[in-house]
Amino acid sequence: MSPATTTPNPTSTQDHDRDPITTHVLDSTTGLPAPSIPVRLDLLNEDGNIDENVYFTAVTSADGRITNWTAGGDHATGGHEAGSMKGYWRWWQGFLLDMGGERKPLTWSLKFDTLAYWGEGKTFYPQVEVRFFTSGEGEENRDHYHVPILLGPWGYTTYRGS
Repeated sequence: MSPATTTPNPTSTQDHDRDPITTHVLDSTTGLPAPSIPVRLDLLNEDGNIDENVYFTAVTSADGRITNWTAGGDHATGGHEAGSMKGYWRWWQGFLLDMGGERKPLTWSLKFDTLAYWGEGKTFYPQVEVRFFTSGEGEENRDHYHVPILLGPWGYTTYRGS
C-alpha cells in the first residue's frame, strides 16, 4: 500500500493509560533513551511562579519515557482525585466549563535533573527546565501534550511532540 492509502493503527491501550502530559528523553551522545532521570512537572500560577499545591514527579523509564506521574503537594493528599494527574486534568477542565467554558492557557514547567544523569562535573546544565502552554487558542480539542528533549552534556533541544 502507498502511504496515502495506509490506514493508521487504532489508538493503543497504552495511549489510553498515559497522562495528559508526557515526555521522552534521548541521550544525544549515544542516540539511545536516557533512563533514570528524575523529572518534576509543575503548574505555574498566573504570576509565573510555581504553585506548590499542584506538582507531579516521575523518573524516566528504561525507554527514556514518562507516561504517568505521581502527584505531590496538596493534590497528593486529598485534592481532586488525589494522586492522579488525569483526575486533576478532568477537574480543571470541568472547573473552566463551570466558569463559562473558556479554556485559559496554563503554563507548565518540566524540570529534568540532568546532574543525576550525567554526574558531577560532567555537564554544563545541572537542571534543564522547559516551560510550555496548554489550552488556549487553537488547542480546543487537544487532550495530550508530549514534550520530548534531546539531551547532551553541553546542550539540549526540545520540541512539541505528538
